[in-house]
Amino acid sequence: MKPRLVYSSRCEVSYGDHDFVPRKFSLAAKSLEGATVLVEPDEPSREDIRLVHDEAWTEKICSVSLTGEDLARLELPFTEEISRAHRLAVGGTLLAARHALECGHGLHCGGGSHHAFRDHGEGYCALNDIAIAILKLRKEGRIARAAVVDLDVHQGNGTASIFAGDSDTFTFSMHQADLYPQPKQKSSLDVELAAGTGDAEYYDRLRHGLGAVMDFKPDLVVYQAGVDVWEKDRLGGLKLTERGVLDRDMAVREACLLHHVPVAVTLGGGYGPTHEDTARLHARTLRLFGGLGAVL
Repeated sequence: MKPRLVYSSRCEVSYGDHDFVPRKFSLAAKSLEGATVLVEPDEPSREDIRLVHDEAWTEKICSVSLTGEDLARLELPFTEEISRAHRLAVGGTLLAARHALECGHGLHCGGGSHHAFRDHGEGYCALNDIAIAILKLRKEGRIARAAVVDLDVHQGNGTASIFAGDSDTFTFSMHQADLYPQPKQKSSLDVELAAGTGDAEYYDRLRHGLGAVMDFKPDLVVYQAGVDVWEKDRLGGLKLTERGVLDRDMAVREACLLHHVPVAVTLGGGYGPTHEDTARLHARTLRLFGGLGAVL
């Protein structure tokens, strides 16, 4: 049976001349046509959004009434179309997490907005889809303990803040130390890497981090699989080769399989030389976790 791929073409919106280009997700989805079954997500309710975000921020997002200060912190323009795309990303991660609980893996061709806090968005992230998915499934009694494995080149500061003090959620972020955000939040486990870190050191430190995640015994892992760790990324400074990015993904997948933990994948950041380069790396992650194989 073909794996399900959660994706909505309504998330391909224009931000103008901007580093974040949703087209990379549509290119990744297109490259998987025929190998996967595309599934359209629904928008979350305001009640679902309020599981994580406060009333004021929820209203600003849903009514498209952000202030100038809000927009400066978010670093994005914000229209009704863009608001809908961010809400659909929440629905996408929630649906992928449901798929993970059903069959062991869930694939969201998008999502991973780990810089969104309870009361504001920043770093291109308006709503924290990762946190909303976890708290919605917990509210439904589908899970008790969850872990976030965040391997984007930037720290998942919003996710760390949202789950600070939550003994039922383990947040693991491995990221470049000298990049945004500054200052950083405190995750359950932060592994900070120097610019220029390559495959061997990265893999060794990841292996130890994944051990701590699995010792937590989560009922679900949400994997933020940003590919901005790639050596050719325009915004990151790590030096993972394409083989290193694939080995990273394989390490996460194998740890989840070995410990029988369902995993939902979100794609997060990626700013390669071309949109096609980034989409190719994102698609490889999805292929691997969907059991389709992933070759260089």
